Amino acid sequence: MILPIVAYGDPVLKKKAKEIGKDYPNLSELLENMFETMYNAHGVGLAAPQIGLPIRLFLVDAEPFSEDEELSEEEKKELKDFKKVFINATILEETGEEWVFTEGCLSIPDIREDVFRKEKIKINYFDENFVEHTETYDGLAARVIQHEYDHIEGILFTDKLSSLKKRLIKGKLSNISKGKINSEYRMRFPSMKKGR
Repeated sequence: MILPIVAYGDPVLKKKAKEIGKDYPNLSELLENMFETMYNAHGVGLAAPQIGLPIRLFLVDAEPFSEDEELSEEEKKELKDFKKVFINATILEETGEEWVFTEGCLSIPDIREDVFRKEKIKINYFDENFVEHTETYDGLAARVIQHEYDHIEGILFTDKLSSLKKRLIKGKLSNISKGKINSEYRMRFPSMKKGR
């Protein structure tokens, strides 16, 4: 089932999310719905707060990035099969040089800005079967994870912009929170009682 994506301005996007247990109700159905919602919106990641749930859960499928001509064959191959669920994730360390990449967000349609992030991460998380993993990622895989991880920490990519950039997009952000935007997918706006 395709769920409405929560728009910028909703308090759930600024909350630090809570951990969940193995017994979280209807988890497999929730994951299925989240993947379907993400694909419908042409996203490469989706975090539970973006569908209104303040829980430490996000998923990624970086396959669309595997088409990028600028990547090496090895990077393309890694991203092609990079589909994962992250539950109760904790980034243990971020290392390497900061590098810039233009990011967007399904909760903030039509705004894309350059964001600096460290190139390598080490992360501990549980998968959809509650098997624990500690893994290291770099490049675009790390970036997609960092972006989604920020969501469960109550951070949006716009929070990482300079004060000048924030001022320049203030009007656009205000319009998004008021529902004054044409989105190609279902959204739920803070100023409205019902989604559309």
